[in-house]
Amino acid sequence: MPAAVELVEVGPRDGLQSEEVVLASDVKAEFVRRVVGSGARRVEAVSFAHPARVPQMADAEAVLALLGPAPPGVSYIGLVMNRRGWERAEATAVDEVNFVVAASDGYSLSNQGATTAEAMAEVEALLALARAAGRRAGVTIAVAFGDPVDGEVPAARVAELAARAVDAGATEVALGDTIGVAVPPAVVAVIGAVQREVPEATLRCHFHDTRRSGLANLYAAVTCGVTVFDTSVGGIGGSPFAPKAGGNVATEDAVAFLERMGIAAGRDLLATIGTGAWLAEHLGHGLPAAHQHVAPWPG
Repeated sequence: MPAAVELVEVGPRDGLQSEEVVLASDVKAEFVRRVVGSGARRVEAVSFAHPARVPQMADAEAVLALLGPAPPGVSYIGLVMNRRGWERAEATAVDEVNFVVAASDGYSLSNQGATTAEAMAEVEALLALARAAGRRAGVTIAVAFGDPVDGEVPAARVAELAARAVDAGATEVALGDTIGVAVPPAVVAVIGAVQREVPEATLRCHFHDTRRSGLANLYAAVTCGVTVFDTSVGGIGGSPFAPKAGGNVATEDAVAFLERMGIAAGRDLLATIGTGAWLAEHLGHGLPAAHQHVAPWPG
């Protein structure tokens, strides 16, 4: 087991993108500040998606302007779906960009209006632009463990996309269980396929807790050597293009789970729980994280 893992906070982006309530820009900026205050060192703060398709994320530039430069040792990440999104991101001071390609044609067509092959070619071109601009850029492979349109996704297909991303200059590859259908054996199989294809790749895992298997999948990934994970405060999140998909693994639950195993998660549990309670007030509903409903373990 590793001594520590890194939890990338995705609540301000993936967490908020499916919420009915659209938070004001200053509230979103405060959300980012709060998670940084609890120990987050990488925060997916904004998305440069088309405002008409994801209206919750329409104010990316305004949020970044309110935040200003990231504190020392902290990196703000912006999600980029296409060339127009990259142009918007490049015009800001966002520290990292994260491109997305779906591992299945069905989801890719519904999400990005392109086949996987077309989307991957676009990502390769965007990685070249990011590299030329001196921006750190990663790639998330969406629906890497299963797709609501096409069903099962072959691990070899995920590995091929990961290899192309690394070859094109991606600094990190995230394996996304976008709709929350992964189970530990599938996690081990997909990670293994990617590690055999591109052993030099830095991997990150992005699990959704739709079927309450998120922490089990996180544990399986840790046993495979993955030490970077996406989580969201309160367990909020989902995909506008996958109805009824659950939220991300909750940051506070992941922190408690990992630290009970002796693995440092780098986040203040009580502060994170407090941020979740603050966020619930702004969203107007309770949050699914277990630690929004139970007392923290006294140890």
